Amino acid sequence: MFDFLTKQFVDIIEWLEEPGQLAWRVPFADQEIQHGAQLTVREGQIAAFVNEGRIADYFGPGLHTLETANLPLLSDLMNWDKGFRSPFKSDVVFLSLKEQQGLKWGTAQPITIRDTEFGALRLRAFGSYSIRVNEAVPFISRVLGTMSGVTVASLEPQLRAAIQTAMATALGGSGIAFLDLAASQQALSDRIKVEVDKAFAQWGLTCLSFYVESVSLPDEVQTHLDKGSSMRVLGDLAGYTRFQAAEAIEQAAGNDSGVAGIGAGMAAATALGGAMAQGLSAAPAVQPSAAVEDPLATIEKLHRLVTIGALSQEEFEAKKAELLSRIR
Repeated sequence: MFDFLTKQFVDIIEWLEEPGQLAWRVPFADQEIQHGAQLTVREGQIAAFVNEGRIADYFGPGLHTLETANLPLLSDLMNWDKGFRSPFKSDVVFLSLKEQQGLKWGTAQPITIRDTEFGALRLRAFGSYSIRVNEAVPFISRVLGTMSGVTVASLEPQLRAAIQTAMATALGGSGIAFLDLAASQQALSDRIKVEVDKAFAQWGLTCLSFYVESVSLPDEVQTHLDKGSSMRVLGDLAGYTRFQAAEAIEQAAGNDSGVAGIGAGMAAATALGGAMAQGLSAAPAVQPSAAVEDPLATIEKLHRLVTIGALSQEEFEAKKAELLSRIR
């Protein structure tokens, strides 16, 4: 009896949506909407009347009194007379037309493309995008169905899968070398957005914005690329050897071993340079004769190390005394 009496009161139908909600089906007892019910549709919303799976009428923003006179399509479907006073047998579905911003996407697995410079490459990418309900019919029929509501979170796995497919299509046909992607990031974003929008249209959604924030290589490939970049920056083998020697001196300055540490570091750098020179030389390497060290020049070098703090004054004095004893 209570349920029967409840259904006789005039309904007040409205939706106060929460962030991330896309659709909500109004729960009515026995799907009955009372004649004269008040329907409030707010800005950024649309209310759709669904009869047996078919959208019969729409209501935009405003306050509406539900009568057979302002539901002609639904009335025709149900063969209602204009003076019909019984409850409507229909579903009311609210759709949010607001832009859903700040959504994140990323490639779960690397995408393999053919790069113009490196050949086959496996790329990872991530970024952000935004969506909005654009067409009610495909959204209700293909996404909402008979469910009570739809949220962005429930759709995101499906949307990200579509984005990954669109990315493979856009990157594979872009013809942009990987090293040029950073300079062409906006053009790449626009290209992928076109493909994503096509995929989203089948669900009644539109992609309002799409941003590629980063495109990267797998770690092992990036390591080899970094090594190649370092060699190109250094320019030649002599520069590379000097660079290694400078690093060895810097590391030795932080150790307690003093002169011994510096000597070991310089020896390692010299050995590395010699090994690389032998590997790169087409002709057999001729072993140079050991050069005679000038004690005075060595003392001058050691004094520079004292100046920059890499060698203590005590260590310098001890080494200087040893070198001076050789020329007496």
